[in-house]
Amino acid sequence: MDYKMAYDNWVANPLLCAEGLNELKSVANDEKQIEYRFGAELAFGTAGMRGIIGYGTNMMNIYTVRRATKGLADYIIGLGSKAMSRGVAISYDTRKYSHTFALAAAGVLIANDIKVYMYAQPRPVPMLSYAVRKTKAIAGIMITASHNPKEYNGYKVYGEDGAQMSPEATAVVVENIKKITDYFSVRTVDVTNASRMSSIVLLSTRFERKYYKVVRKLGLSKKAVKEKGKGLKLVYTSLHGTGLIPVTTVLKKMGIEATVVEEQKQYDGEFPTVAVPNPENKEALTMAISLANKIGANVVFGTDPDCDRLGVAIRDDSGEFVGLTGNQVGALLLEYILMRLVQDKKLPENAVAIKSFVSTNLAQAICASYGVELVETPVGFKFIGEKIKIYEKDNSKTFLFGFEESCGYLRGTHARDKDAVVASMLFAELVCWCEYKGKSVYSMLNNIYERLGYVYDNTISISYSGLRAMDDMNAVVAKMREQKPTAINKYNIVAIRDYLSGKRYAGESETKLEYSGINCLYYELENGSFVCLRPSGTEPKLKIYYSVSAKNKETCLKNYQELQESFANMLK
Repeated sequence: MDYKMAYDNWVANPLLCAEGLNELKSVANDEKQIEYRFGAELAFGTAGMRGIIGYGTNMMNIYTVRRATKGLADYIIGLGSKAMSRGVAISYDTRKYSHTFALAAAGVLIANDIKVYMYAQPRPVPMLSYAVRKTKAIAGIMITASHNPKEYNGYKVYGEDGAQMSPEATAVVVENIKKITDYFSVRTVDVTNASRMSSIVLLSTRFERKYYKVVRKLGLSKKAVKEKGKGLKLVYTSLHGTGLIPVTTVLKKMGIEATVVEEQKQYDGEFPTVAVPNPENKEALTMAISLANKIGANVVFGTDPDCDRLGVAIRDDSGEFVGLTGNQVGALLLEYILMRLVQDKKLPENAVAIKSFVSTNLAQAICASYGVELVETPVGFKFIGEKIKIYEKDNSKTFLFGFEESCGYLRGTHARDKDAVVASMLFAELVCWCEYKGKSVYSMLNNIYERLGYVYDNTISISYSGLRAMDDMNAVVAKMREQKPTAINKYNIVAIRDYLSGKRYAGESETKLEYSGINCLYYELENGSFVCLRPSGTEPKLKIYYSVSAKNKETCLKNYQELQESFANMLK
């Protein structure tokens, strides 16, 4: 349908809410806005959908949420009455309209005779994943746009195992969604009505306490925490998100009283104190670091709005705060977990750690030093969740830890997605353990480099804009796929992994990869270094991942700079 006609149909529809009508009328003379809003439909990918909040088929609003939920409802109905009675668990973050969208999803499910569980207050991704598993729900919905700017919101769907829904199930949901051409035809009930609100099973504080209890059991150094926890000066910021209650609750149960950044603890979808609520960026921790300097704290934590990512800053040898990368935090936690399990003689013989293949290769060296297997998956924690599910089912391996370079970590099987609550607990414990042993976290990181070699990791994102931004971004990867380079700068290419075709090309040989259908090119370089080119599946950002290994930091940084410049020229 022509985007102008779609716009006219929405404006003329009597079911369009007053807010939507006023907003659409305000752009009546803005051709570009109308084209952006109605020139496409908000894509529902393997991680759900994410977009700018507003009215139109290409925006996040109650009508696109209801349509997506009807697609999910039809999928569940197709599974039978037992699946419908098992229900769907719903949670939401602190973004604008998150609660509204959660109720919109609940209204559609209830209208289709599907049971609904929901948290009464904003709660993070890991608690949604836990709720799906604990209630034995058939699926889960999380309303969030993670760490994106305030203009965005999103809709993530989870399978019955608590991991993001599998590609196979998602494909069915997507086909169901496509069949719904009239966004206003989706049957719903008003769950804000008191009589209808009772149709939702609210997850109680007692239920939440069970989650905290499970998390606390994952600790590894009770003696160190007991001795050093009370005196630990730790500053935490929730960046106006859902982490405030769960993170501070778990730390308090450890005996650690975190100092919270007061200006950032209020739930606020405007995120007024940060440009972007992303703890991956040290800038988001500026207020927390300032407070830490004021009170003499040694560590700073920050979590994103849906509390599935943890950002960390620690003091270096000069006493200045440095922001750790997601790869460095992942490496430190992996080293800590394996070391403590070995020390306590509790390391399982079939132990396994998992990382995304774009995350640091330092993890491989750490695992090898402890005789532990490391498994790689594509980007997206659902792939790590799928591995955990397989291992749990056939008892072939014991999962210890999983992480992604984008500040996502998981220990335990209570959830199947990134868990910044668990990560906060473990890193606080790691700090206590270091102090107990008379050293710093910074020295522990440097000891890893000295023992295993230095690795420098960095990710560069190239943003695209406009209605066809995703197509333009993917076209760049398609052009690179046509090339068959044998070297990047002074690094010879050992092999090229094309995750779209699912093949690995090494010289004249060709082997099959475990995964396919993923638009990603991975260049294996000499000495364990790599470059990976991957377009985001949820936003128009082309990501380039670099991991460079060398004997020391100076050589590493020099080699990285040369490698980055050479690859940038190849892209041009």
